[in-house]
Amino acid sequence: MQNNNNINSFATVTASYWAFMLTDGALRMLVLLHFHELGVSAIQLAYIFLIYEFMGIITNFSGGFLAKRFGLASTLYLGLILQISALTLLALLPTNLSLFSMLSYAIFTQAISGIAKDLTKTSAKACVKILSPKNKDDQLFKWIAKLTGSKNAIKGFGFFLGCALISNVGFSAGLVILGGLLLIILLLLVMFLPLNLPAGTKSVKINDVISSDRRVKLLALARSLLFGARDTWFVVGIPLFFIGILSNGSNVDNKYAFFFIGSFMAVWTIFYGLVQAWAPSFFKNISEKNLVQYSVYWLFVLILSTVLLAITSLIVSSASSPTSIYVIVIGLFIFGGIFAVNSSLHSFLILYFTSPERAPLDVGFYYMSNAAGRLVGTFLSGASYQLGGFTLCLFLSAFLLIFSFFPTVLLNKNN
Repeated sequence: MQNNNNINSFATVTASYWAFMLTDGALRMLVLLHFHELGVSAIQLAYIFLIYEFMGIITNFSGGFLAKRFGLASTLYLGLILQISALTLLALLPTNLSLFSMLSYAIFTQAISGIAKDLTKTSAKACVKILSPKNKDDQLFKWIAKLTGSKNAIKGFGFFLGCALISNVGFSAGLVILGGLLLIILLLLVMFLPLNLPAGTKSVKINDVISSDRRVKLLALARSLLFGARDTWFVVGIPLFFIGILSNGSNVDNKYAFFFIGSFMAVWTIFYGLVQAWAPSFFKNISEKNLVQYSVYWLFVLILSTVLLAITSLIVSSASSPTSIYVIVIGLFIFGGIFAVNSSLHSFLILYFTSPERAPLDVGFYYMSNAAGRLVGTFLSGASYQLGGFTLCLFLSAFLLIFSFFPTVLLNKNN
């Protein structure tokens, strides 16, 4: 009976996380494409999302504490409420403001959305550790892989949804639709969320967030560099690369380019999520030692593939547009598959290293590092694209991955 209750709780939390990530992906594309149409530069677009990642650092540091102090259900509700607020405020963006004022307003709403995402993420992933069957590492690996992989696939649909909304109903109406959808999910969550999630603990202190476990610290550092490497090409670089090739600025070309961007980012993220979800089937004899060793091998493969892709991008940069697009798309899908396995290994290891009692705190600390890496990656995405185009984005991505290799190797020596 207890196991059935835990499965029901896991399913309910997963469904709410899916809904949140659908709106999160759509919001990203709505903001990116709307402000690009207004003439915002690559580096200015990066600034909009920098605050999103910066608030993720703060939220993950405090989110684990809040989840431990007030209970996981409370932080899950709060994350959804804040996302609805961000969508509503952005939908009310006045059109008669100066570009600077509009950017400032968008940055403010992205700050709220950044807080919302990481409250929801910390709550959902801590729940997996708490609800998973005890002393069953293979089951824990499968649950976290399914949660993380499925939410990334859903976020991929969100990218496509965002492009479809801005092309067909416009920026403000699209945001209203997303806010209404998430409000319905929140009401259903309040009605059906099981009551077997842990309540808050008054004795917890804010400095308890900092883990004393060397393995958690090394994994957090490796994670920050891994996701910084991905976002260096993903956030600003690849959308503007496609727009530069496919659009000459006309409305018809913009719609075509937006559709292509949305389709690529959706399919890439769905593919990445599916590989993440299937990752446990790639490995046998699941244990801490084996999976840490696997993480070293798979990261090396990712570094090698990224370096080769960057060199290839440099070679085809002077080629015809279709040729460069085909090469880049194929290369990024190879990157996505290998990256997904690395990410899935990390997501399991952080829950393996922590205990049910410390799960909200260690998960919050870990994703604080993840957000820090994404913050750096977001800035580098805009800056590198503006300075050297998409090829520079890829070379910087490879550079960050090489640095991620060192804490991963040290983690291996820890075993």
